[in-house]
Amino acid sequence: MAIEFNASDRATLGVEWELQLIDVHTRHLRQEAQQVLGALPDLSEASASPPLRHELMQCTVEVVTGICETVEEVTSDLGGTIGRLQEILEPRQLAPICAGTHPLDDWRDQTLSPVQRYGELIDQMQWLARRILTFGVHVHVGIRSREKAVPIVNALANYLPHFLALTASSPFWSGHDTGLASSRSIIFGALPTAGPPPRLRDWPTFEEYMETLIRAGTISSIKEVWWDVRPHPDFGTIEIRMFDGIPTLREVGMAAALSQSLVRLFDQQLDRGYGLPSPPTWVVNDNKWRATRYGLDARVITDEHGSTVPLRDDVYELLRELEPVAERLGCAEDLDVAWEVLDKGASYERQRTIIDQGGTLNDVVDALAAEFRFGGIAPRPRRTADRGGTEPDSTGDDAGREPSLKSTKST
Repeated sequence: MAIEFNASDRATLGVEWELQLIDVHTRHLRQEAQQVLGALPDLSEASASPPLRHELMQCTVEVVTGICETVEEVTSDLGGTIGRLQEILEPRQLAPICAGTHPLDDWRDQTLSPVQRYGELIDQMQWLARRILTFGVHVHVGIRSREKAVPIVNALANYLPHFLALTASSPFWSGHDTGLASSRSIIFGALPTAGPPPRLRDWPTFEEYMETLIRAGTISSIKEVWWDVRPHPDFGTIEIRMFDGIPTLREVGMAAALSQSLVRLFDQQLDRGYGLPSPPTWVVNDNKWRATRYGLDARVITDEHGSTVPLRDDVYELLRELEPVAERLGCAEDLDVAWEVLDKGASYERQRTIIDQGGTLNDVVDALAAEFRFGGIAPRPRRTADRGGTEPDSTGDDAGREPSLKSTKST
């Protein structure tokens, strides 16, 4: 099965940002996406790639950029569309927020979007799809050839915990604290073709694998493969789908900068004849779980012998290694927002702090609305107890750890 890959000649960017529509008085989700999109026909119906789109639930709208060259273009594109969206929402007493889940609401109270492919998904997946009251951010980065796609996907799998922990924002599910940094990762990851990408050898192996899934009836097209990182042949991109719902435009810019910098670095290393890291499947799966549970307080596995290091330390190292790449791409300031997240707390930490200080889940929703509207990351006061917990130390030896971006010269 030959799959055409529409390669990009640059590390272009595209971002999809799934937003919740909440009632400003009750804080609950409102099922009004159809009415909202209908009020903005020039943004939702005028082209084959509209910037505002339906998602699975009527309480959701997705904001999508065009093809962008820089992170600055991404945030400008998203900001312009959101400005138009808010003009429609405010008279309706609606507000947009974003987190991986809504802290209060139950999936059983939601209305499905009137889109045929979503109805088909529900028919096929049943309860697994009906409960996907989750919200995320997807970042596309252009690559120059299909031969680079699989090696870069394999290498990015090493950074699933970094992507997730920096953006984890779904500690609450249906009004309860799950004890996880990201419940969205569990809910969406339950779909049969979701989760970490399998470690494949090359593009022909990817084509063969897709052909096998279609022949078996597992999928009807490759668009039904929802890996955490996947090649997107139609766009000529690598799509990173690991991010939780992100509350602020500045943090979306951070996710885009991190994605573009890593993909550009790996692309250049391949040009220079280096082999990229390709962690074992068990390491990728285990590390994703650790970030799902503990967020930035996880310890991640660094080799096949089970050595571990604190994820925070690994993120620090990653940011330092990417600084020169980000400078060349013009997104160094956007990448620097990650330092602010490490200092003030990721969203799951900021949300839990509100509860620990005596607030309610209504207060959490209000804080998410304020962060979205004003774009700031509220400081995270120190607290004596963390319901999310810190991952217990392991017997892994940090001294045996290899550099996180180490590549090996091909022979």
